[in-house]
Amino acid sequence: MASQETAVTRRLQSVKNIIIVLSGKGGVGKSSVSTQLALNLYASSPNARVGILDVDLTGPSIPRMLGVDDKEVHQSSSGWVPVYADGSSARLACMSVGFLLKNKGDSVVWRGPKKNGMIRQFLSDVRWGELDYLVIDTPPGTSDEHLSLMEHLASLHSRLSAVIVTTPQAVALMDAMKCLSFTRAVNLPVLGLIENMSGYVCPCCGEISNVFSTGGGVEMARKEKLRFLGSLPVDTELVSLLDAGHVDPSDSETVMDEGEVRSGFALLDRYSKTPSAKLFKDIVNGILESIGSDT
Repeated sequence: MASQETAVTRRLQSVKNIIIVLSGKGGVGKSSVSTQLALNLYASSPNARVGILDVDLTGPSIPRMLGVDDKEVHQSSSGWVPVYADGSSARLACMSVGFLLKNKGDSVVWRGPKKNGMIRQFLSDVRWGELDYLVIDTPPGTSDEHLSLMEHLASLHSRLSAVIVTTPQAVALMDAMKCLSFTRAVNLPVLGLIENMSGYVCPCCGEISNVFSTGGGVEMARKEKLRFLGSLPVDTELVSLLDAGHVDPSDSETVMDEGEVRSGFALLDRYSKTPSAKLFKDIVNGILESIGSDT
C-alpha cells in the first residue's frame, strides 16, 4: 500500500483542496450539486483550475451533465489525459468511468477490489496537473468507494473536506445522518450541508410549492452544529440543461458582464442564466469561507 499512497501523493501534490460530495441515499441530486459546485468554483476566479472526479462507478452521470459524454480519455506518456469540459481553456478537468465504457449503456458489474483498483488509478494515473479544487462525486451511502477514497487519500488528509447533500424529507435526513457519522468516524471535516429539491418553483408564475417537507436540512445542521450552506429548489431550467448532454458552442460567445470580459464556455454561460446559479453563488461563497477557516 505504501507505493500506491506514494503514487497518489505524487500525482496530487499540486492539488490544493479536495472536496468530497456525499449523500446518504440516491435520488437527492448529489451529482447535479457536484456539477454546479465545479462550475461555480471555476467561475469564482478567472484563473481557478478545477477538476471533477466521478467515482460513482456503477452510475456515472458527470460526463453527460458537463456535456462531454461523447468525449474519450487519451493515454499519454505521463498518464491519462482528462477531458476538459471548457475546451481549449483547460481549466475544468473531468474524469469518469463513463469515458472508458465501449457502449454508454453498458453496466459496470464490479466487486470491491475492482472498484478499489479503478479509484486508485483515477487518483494516481490521471494527469490532473495543478488544481485549486478537486471535486469528487461519490455514490450514495458509505461503501467501498468511500473507504477506498479515504484509504488512498490518507496522506493528503489536511486537504480533504466534505459537503453533504440531502433533501428535506425525514427519510433522506436519516440517511444524511449516516453520512455525517461516517465523516466523524474517519475524521473528515464537513464544510456544510446543502438541502436540495427544497420546493418547486413554477416556471410560469414563480410560486414555490413544497413538494416534500421543508426545513429539515436547517434543523439537522442546527442540531449537529454544521454550517447550513443553503437550499436549492427544483429548477426545470437546470434539469433541461444538465439532461441535454450537449450545449451548442455558439452559446459560448464572449460576453460582457458588469464591465468584466468572460471567456466563452457554453455550459457555464447557459448555467449562469438559470435560477439555481444565482442561489449557488451564496453556497459556494460559504464553502470557500469554510475552506479558508480550516486552513
